[in-house]
Amino acid sequence: MSTKDYLEKDYYKTLGVAKTAKQADIKAAYRKLARKYHPDANKGDASAEAKFKEISEAYSVLSDDKRRKEYDEARSLFGGGFRVPTGSRPGAGGGFGFDLGDIFSGAGNAGDRLSDLLGGVFGGGGRTTAANRPRRGADVETEATLSFGDAIDGTTVSLRLTGEGPCPSCRGTGAKAGTVPRVCPSCQGTGLESRSQGSFGISEPCHECHGRGLVVDDPCPDCSGSGRAMSSRTIQARIPAGVADGQRIKLKGKGAPGERGGPAGDLYVRVHVKPHPVFGRSGDNLTVTVPVTFPELTLGAEVKVPSHRGAPVTVRIPPGTPNGRTFRVPGKGVRRKDGSTGSLLVTVDVHVPADLNGKARSAIEELRDATAGSDPREELLIRAKEA
Repeated sequence: MSTKDYLEKDYYKTLGVAKTAKQADIKAAYRKLARKYHPDANKGDASAEAKFKEISEAYSVLSDDKRRKEYDEARSLFGGGFRVPTGSRPGAGGGFGFDLGDIFSGAGNAGDRLSDLLGGVFGGGGRTTAANRPRRGADVETEATLSFGDAIDGTTVSLRLTGEGPCPSCRGTGAKAGTVPRVCPSCQGTGLESRSQGSFGISEPCHECHGRGLVVDDPCPDCSGSGRAMSSRTIQARIPAGVADGQRIKLKGKGAPGERGGPAGDLYVRVHVKPHPVFGRSGDNLTVTVPVTFPELTLGAEVKVPSHRGAPVTVRIPPGTPNGRTFRVPGKGVRRKDGSTGSLLVTVDVHVPADLNGKARSAIEELRDATAGSDPREELLIRAKEA
């Protein structure tokens, strides 16, 4: 990214966010616009594709804290009317009482970044410029929907990613096949040219190569010499076992390709898990509700309970078990990162038959008469009245 781009393009306006926006707000704005202008959703619409490129460029800068800081500094200094005083040499008594060059070149890492950003202000551009350094690719976000079972057990999914990267025809050189760029004769490959302003020399992006350091005589017809193009790729992503609905998975080095030999960014996958008709989930535990009869709760019983992708397990219900009680079956839940496994939580729920035959009805009536001496709601009514 050249200093000229930093000065002329308002990335905040492109994404529709404030300059003070947090990273979460920037990501949300990017995702909303990316879905709207994505080439797959606007096939054949050149304006939408151009807009998508602008959005991607803006996000690649603002999503990177280091690049965003450089961008803000450049626009603050140059865009705000920064001017270098002329007429007398710094430190010579007539103009400044200090050497301005020391501010930008001798302040450690921060000074190095600012000196590079300004392109060698005050004639101090001896180091590699930021425009020519290898640059890490942008981080990319996408989404994947998994079945309940695949989320519990882990799976590998195919993800199709579309974004800006090196042009496949020219491999990022910008030159037509069979030709190569040549070193810019104006800047000798530095990407910068100096302009005298009194006693100071200010370095600016070269007018001939626009900061690239190379000149393309016969541009690539597919990317018009830019070396960048929209492309699609499919990657195989491994989703670990036990991933939860809404969880964000980081895949290192699977994001946008780097520039000028820089490393690729990271890919973040937001996982959505489809519900299961039988099982639920609570942390590292699986949950299931099992219907039981009143006699089973009253007299006790052993009931078979389904387990996830395994043989049914037997749960013993003690006599006098209240409705809604939950039993724990260890080792039948979600596998954790340390290799241990959560539990299966079994909740019993009384099944009330809709129709009773004569014999069953008679038995229920006999039970009612046999227990008619006690009112299970008596204590509840007393507490309510006292309260």
